[in-house]
Amino acid sequence: MQNSAEAITPQQLETEAKTAYANGDYSLAAKSFSAAQQGYKSIGDEVLAAEMANNCCVALLQEDAPAAAQEAYEVVEGTMSVFKEAGDLRRQAMALGNRASAMEALGNLNEAIEDYEDSSRILKEIGANDLRMDVMKSLSALQLKTGRSLEALATMQAEVDGVEKPNLKQRLLKRLLSLPRRFLGR
Repeated sequence: MQNSAEAITPQQLETEAKTAYANGDYSLAAKSFSAAQQGYKSIGDEVLAAEMANNCCVALLQEDAPAAAQEAYEVVEGTMSVFKEAGDLRRQAMALGNRASAMEALGNLNEAIEDYEDSSRILKEIGANDLRMDVMKSLSALQLKTGRSLEALATMQAEVDGVEKPNLKQRLLKRLLSLPRRFLGR
């Protein structure tokens, strides 16, 4: 961190956090995002404070520390309502996805599935297909992990169907996913 004798703005802390994250120093990134969150709160910018909380959550989930998942969950918990009140559906959906990731890391798999589904629904509504694909991948993997194979298959199908210009890998996956429907006569 910078010299503590000089005043550090939330923007500087945010920049420091992003640099630390890009360099793989997730612990420093989480601390700096948390400090930026407090800074934005102190100047009354609740939306940017919630954004920093979400970034902190992501950094914490990258850490390989036992308590990091619980801390990630706690830091992201109230942010969905801030974004909802601000009318920022994109950030609300991302916050739901971040909370789902934290819950998944904590072993709360059913709650994680619900948040991934809610996130996906919002992202579909606003047309954020790239972000939705990431959420759908996480949801599908979690459905497979919990023995919900048919749901996972449907989620993967919805994921690739949502891609406007599929690349080679996505086209291949689309073909593979169409096979079970052919066998079932649908």
